Amino acid sequence: MSQAIEVEAFDEKQVDEDIVVTFKYTDQLATGETISLAVFSATVVKGVDASPSDIISGSATISGAVCSQLIINGVDGVKYLIKCIATTSQNQKLHGLGYLTVTNTITPK
Repeated sequence: MSQAIEVEAFDEKQVDEDIVVTFKYTDQLATGETISLAVFSATVVKGVDASPSDIISGSATISGAVCSQLIINGVDGVKYLIKCIATTSQNQKLHGLGYLTVTNTITPK
């Protein structure tokens, strides 16, 4: 039986802003289980970006049950789906999903 994956909504990012996105897998790890590998990818949900993977910068960072990735640049008005696949010491593949919109417009909170 498959498990539903909750999709996060990250705060908007400015085109020239560098941010770090994180996924926490604490509730999905068994006692003693660790994350051994995390791979991030990006696809376009809305708008046009011929190279969406270019927003992924460098390798993912793993700290305990948290996987992080530096996100750079992007195209104004594009909504991306950021995906993390974390492989555990027990060979589980854990998925994290989050929407990220890139903008040139500064919106006060």
